[in-house]
Amino acid sequence: MSDHLSALEPSLDAFSQGRLGLHELATQWREAARQHQPALPARYLDVLDRVLSQLESSALFTEESCSFSQADMLGALRDWLHKARALGAH
Repeated sequence: MSDHLSALEPSLDAFSQGRLGLHELATQWREAARQHQPALPARYLDVLDRVLSQLESSALFTEESCSFSQADMLGALRDWLHKARALGAH
């Protein structure tokens, strides 16, 4: 079985380095989470969607005018990924 979550961490680095666009990042994360087997609990998908929506919203504002930073959102995605992987390991 392919671990759809395994490709997500490198996508954060690619986004941070400007090699991956925000839309592509969000699409990859949403698709990987929905395809992950065994299925993640609905609350994981809800949290992921909320973080990705905030990240997408942050792109509309400058860093100073936004209530959350892209760096914080990327950190939240890394945290989500580690928790989702740990859940799958049990």
